Amino acid sequence: MYLVGAGPGDPDLLTLRAARILANADVVVHDRLIDPNVLALAPRDAELIDVGKVPGGSSTQSIINDLLISLGRQHENVVRLKGGDPFVFGRGGEEMMALHEAGVECDVVPGVTSALSGPLAAGIPVTHRGVARGVTVVTGHAFDGDDDYFRRIAHPELSLVILMGVARRASIARQLTLGGLSPATPVAVIENAWTARQRVVRSTLGELGLLDVSSPAIIVVGPAAALRLRDVASVVAAG
Repeated sequence: MYLVGAGPGDPDLLTLRAARILANADVVVHDRLIDPNVLALAPRDAELIDVGKVPGGSSTQSIINDLLISLGRQHENVVRLKGGDPFVFGRGGEEMMALHEAGVECDVVPGVTSALSGPLAAGIPVTHRGVARGVTVVTGHAFDGDDDYFRRIAHPELSLVILMGVARRASIARQLTLGGLSPATPVAVIENAWTARQRVVRSTLGELGLLDVSSPAIIVVGPAAALRLRDVASVVAAG
């Protein structure tokens, strides 16, 4: 069994080891947003199993764990393919622990996380001398049971990278403002980073809740969000 990070989307951003393991897979258990060109690297006769989580019809984590255990006992080369890096909000740790407890050996192949590479697709370095002294990566689900979370992590000298936060962007913006960030703080939203559908919307924290954006997307808040270190053809100016 292999727990493999598929990177942010572009097959060219797979590690060499990930591509080599995928090319020898008997079964590939993959997330919903894995690029079809990545899945095409698996053998034609490999079984592809989509366990992607979608609103209203998602596979529960316990079902996925049980499936991996069962497949790991039946096949020699099972690849659990997860977007980005398996251990950055990918529940890779939970799956690894379940396999270990069941006695199924599993090797890990890290992937390029979208938390850092997604902003770079828009020309945004999450750290930059004189602009951003550090970076905080969080999930929009951090709101669950803790409405003050974003207020506490607001910091004007850091880049805040928010994954899975589009649905709650208005509430997130409000909490960050209450935490001390100026409504004029630069914001960038990168949809479908490193794919042909990539779209970048730039605005401010005060306008974040009003932006016409959709998932999957990465939200970057902070001075670095105003930087443009690479040419991006599909940039939408907002606000």
